[in-house]
Amino acid sequence: MMEIVGIIPARYGSTRLPGKPLAKIGGKPMIEHVYRSAAKAQVLDRVIVATDDQRIEAAVKIFGGEVMMTSPDHATGTDRLAEVARKIKAEWLVNLQGDLPFVHAATITRAVQPLRRDRSILMGTVCTAIYDKAEWQNPNVVKVLKDHAGYALYFTRAPIPYALNDGFDPSGRKHSARRKRRLWGYRHLGLYVYRRDFLLKFARLRPTALERIESLEQLRALENGYRIYVAEVDERTVEVDTPKDLRRAASYLKRSSN
Repeated sequence: MMEIVGIIPARYGSTRLPGKPLAKIGGKPMIEHVYRSAAKAQVLDRVIVATDDQRIEAAVKIFGGEVMMTSPDHATGTDRLAEVARKIKAEWLVNLQGDLPFVHAATITRAVQPLRRDRSILMGTVCTAIYDKAEWQNPNVVKVLKDHAGYALYFTRAPIPYALNDGFDPSGRKHSARRKRRLWGYRHLGLYVYRRDFLLKFARLRPTALERIESLEQLRALENGYRIYVAEVDERTVEVDTPKDLRRAASYLKRSSN
């Protein structure tokens, strides 16, 4: 059985950046950057782009990637992921977001490792520290709080936790002037790992109230009583949601190429 398969759900429509998967970064479509970044992760046995758009399908075939056409009726990326999961043999499915063009191979590996070690974990994801206050306050940046065992307490677009006492930071350690950077919270990176059976079950669950309010699909799992393990990573990657983010991605690529 193919053990670990990375899937990149990709749709052409985007409210803030139409045609986002085909937006050019350094002369190449963003979907190509996502695919090639994912392919560097040796933990993945296979990487597939899942789309309902023939323009995206054609672009993936041009650069030699694997692509699978899916139904145009899917409401979410998870639904698209589940369709692919039903068609292939895999024990774990990794949902790789199409708006993370430079995701590190180490981040993908770190997300998968907890599920391989502990079979009680059904779903996993990753987070990274926020040291910039503006990023912490940005509603486009999703924040996560974890318990002491590493499981998510909540995901939100709001700046949490509320820093009532500046003498402490979210880690629970005393804040000291000697520390160079203030830890405001943790940014959730949209990368998920699912055990196959749980993914198919999760895709059948109906959207929940908090999921609709925050527009965050992972809250469906929490509201239904399922736990999500959150591994911490050191990833300062670029997430592309707007034309401004696209320009930042181009600058990031240029700097990293020098």
